[in-house]
Amino acid sequence: MMKARRPEPAEICFKNMRFLITDRPTDANLDKFLQELQKHGVKDVVRVCEPTYSKEKLGESGIRVMDWEFDDGSPPPPEIVQDWFNLLKNRFSEDPGCCVAVHCVAGLGRAPVLVALALMEAGLKYEDAVEMIREKRRGAINTKQLAYLEHYRAKSRLRVKNGRNGSSHHACHIL
Repeated sequence: MMKARRPEPAEICFKNMRFLITDRPTDANLDKFLQELQKHGVKDVVRVCEPTYSKEKLGESGIRVMDWEFDDGSPPPPEIVQDWFNLLKNRFSEDPGCCVAVHCVAGLGRAPVLVALALMEAGLKYEDAVEMIREKRRGAINTKQLAYLEHYRAKSRLRVKNGRNGSSHHACHIL
C-alpha cells in the first residue's frame, strides 16, 4: 500500500517574519517533527486541526503549542485571526526573524490561510501572498478560502514600522 506523499515542510519568509507550514504530525513521527521545528528555530506551533500528538515533548523542548482548531476547508473565525495576529506581533517584536510553525491536517488549507493573512497584514496583496505560499505548497488554499482572502481587508497590523513601506522584502529561500 502506497502512502500519499505529503509536501515537505515549507518555510515562508517575508520581511522580519518566518513561517513553517507543515502537515500534521502524530506521536509516531513526533521526533522527526521536533527535529524539523528545531532546525528552523521554531518557538511556537499553532495547531488548527484536531490533536494527533501530545504537546509535552514539544513543551520540554521549549516550544509552545497553541490549539486554535477551526473547520477544515473554512476560513478562520475572527477570534482565531485576532489571536494569530497577537501571537505574531508579540513573537516577531520580541524575537525578529524567529519562525512560527502552523499546521493543519495536510498543510494545504487552514495553515496556509493563516500565513496568507499574516503576509497581507505585512503589506502583500492577497494574490502575491497566495502565490508565495503556492510556490512552496502546491495545491494550497481552496476556492472558498481564496474568496475569503480576496475579500479580507488588511489593516496593516503586521507592517514593519521602521524601514520603508513598499516591496523592500527580503526573500529567504531554502534549497
